Amino acid sequence: MSIRKQFLKSKPVCKVTFKIPKEIENAETLAHVVGDFNDWSTSATPMKRLKNGGFSVTVDLETGRPYQFRYLIGKESWENDPDADGYVPTPFGDSQNSIISL
Repeated sequence: MSIRKQFLKSKPVCKVTFKIPKEIENAETLAHVVGDFNDWSTSATPMKRLKNGGFSVTVDLETGRPYQFRYLIGKESWENDPDADGYVPTPFGDSQNSIISL
């Protein structure tokens, strides 16, 4: 998995590209990035399937704060990003959310 940040000079926004490689288990059908930037909606930010079999999506996020997120792969598999800036426990106490700091 990978995260790419592109900070814009003209406004306080960062274009963040989230990528999932094709090797991730259960990634053969669909994937979403889910986080506090989309109110944890499991359908608001679908990832586009790439020709190589992976998934990618770019979102514009306001700079100056951290965001929590996870990947929903298929309909039930939750994954963190090993390239995240950090991790915090979920409110449910059984796992962690990835953090991206902008």
